[in-house]
Amino acid sequence: MEPQLSRKEAYWALNGLPAIGPVSLNRLLNAFDDDPRKILQASRSELEGVKGLQRKAVEVLLDWSAHFKLEKEMKQAEQRGVDFVTREDDCYPSLLKEVSDPPIGLYRLGKYDFRKPSVAIVGTRHCTLYGQSVARSMGRDLAQLGFCVTSGMARGIDTFAHKGALEVEGGSTVCVFGCGIDIVYPPENVEIFRDAQENGAVISEFPFGRRADRQTFPMRNRLVSGMSHAVVVVESDDAGGSMITARFAGEQGRLVAAVPGRIDQKGSRGSHQLIRDGALLLRSVDDLLEELNYLREAPELELDLERSDLADRLPKLEGLEAQIAKLLEGGEAVSQEDLAEKLDLGISEVSVSLLTLELKGVTAKRLDGRFELAARM
Repeated sequence: MEPQLSRKEAYWALNGLPAIGPVSLNRLLNAFDDDPRKILQASRSELEGVKGLQRKAVEVLLDWSAHFKLEKEMKQAEQRGVDFVTREDDCYPSLLKEVSDPPIGLYRLGKYDFRKPSVAIVGTRHCTLYGQSVARSMGRDLAQLGFCVTSGMARGIDTFAHKGALEVEGGSTVCVFGCGIDIVYPPENVEIFRDAQENGAVISEFPFGRRADRQTFPMRNRLVSGMSHAVVVVESDDAGGSMITARFAGEQGRLVAAVPGRIDQKGSRGSHQLIRDGALLLRSVDDLLEELNYLREAPELELDLERSDLADRLPKLEGLEAQIAKLLEGGEAVSQEDLAEKLDLGISEVSVSLLTLELKGVTAKRLDGRFELAARM
């Protein structure tokens, strides 16, 4: 190993090596006096003496510079304005140090120092308009109260949680990536990616160029929960990634809360299961604050968790507009084609009425192209 390597550089090199995850890295640090440089200088016999370390990991460590081009990575970080934060740095998230086998380092875009109390808001990518509204208003309310809103910048609930926080002057949000920090995913969230750097941070534990896969997303989820005081699930299927985040949160001793939804919607099954299992049933931000013992001097903030009565929302509809609204009353999202079929009308005629209803704020079009009654945003 090159003698001029600093502790930070040694952490950086270890973090980028293939076949060696956080569990093995923390075992190695325990075995070598928490000095990353000693690990990279270790002999074969010393490495083989570390309990639980796989043979492949030993081979990678013995020839580490062939597996990770540290100088190239550092140069790219400098060009992109990325910091590599180790757990020895003051700006490393303090809550992450409490979890089992935390990442030894994080790539960070933005200068946020992770000192604010943090709440994670997570949920399905295939959210309803109601879910979008709740995630956005909750992100906004928490940011107004001084919380940092943490999520994974995925489509759906994550996106609207970030948006809500960024709507607040001085609000903070952290986007946790399940890929390299140089890969904006999904690409349509590039504006959130940019705004978060100015009003929080974008972080990842993965080196540049690492693509997301089935392994990286759960690793990302454990960071989302680990760096937060509480995890709020807005909408989730019972097998969704948000349930993995909630499970990590429970294991890490974090507060888990869930927003109730419609009993006949697939996207509410996970939230309802969490509530049955003991998660906090979240009716308002105040429920969360009470559980966190967070004292504040601010007016009570209620989330818009109840749909207003149909009669109040649809006061002056007639003809085809009223028929379409009636079909959407049950809360299920319906495609333009299905509406035309149910009404025995042409798509062009239905399309005109849907556009009128959107302009009146009665309906809204989801990301998947289907329509439902608009939640109050």
